[in-house]
Amino acid sequence: MSIGGGGGGGPVGVSNSFTGTAEALELVGDFAYAYSGTFESLDSSQTMLNFQTGNFTFVGRVHCNGAVNVSNVGAGLVDSFTVTMGGSTIALLKTETGSERQWAAWVDIVIPPYTEVTVTTVADASNSGYLLTALMTGRIYRG
Repeated sequence: MSIGGGGGGGPVGVSNSFTGTAEALELVGDFAYAYSGTFESLDSSQTMLNFQTGNFTFVGRVHCNGAVNVSNVGAGLVDSFTVTMGGSTIALLKTETGSERQWAAWVDIVIPPYTEVTVTTVADASNSGYLLTALMTGRIYRG
């Protein structure tokens, strides 16, 4: 999270601008988000998001977007996504961007304070022309 002030943002310690994709959970007031950015499709596991929550409860959604070939959207792959909390798998998601046209999968989630969260993906084939993304958005509650 960037520190504002001067000519570039809000009060010191508060970020008002999007600073780019990252594996971390970013906080903005009572809201939180994490955006993975694009990942090339691989047939081996990749970590898309990885962070530990702080002194708050997160209530929101994990949203995973399957492998899309930007030059041929009719083609596709099968992708699986694993969401873990504290090292335990809590959700398995699947997309199939070819014949099934299932471009996205999501799950609503509640994350307790001080919990390690990871979102990983693996595809049925490696192909640099196919890109995946994952994101989390929600609200945080303190106290």
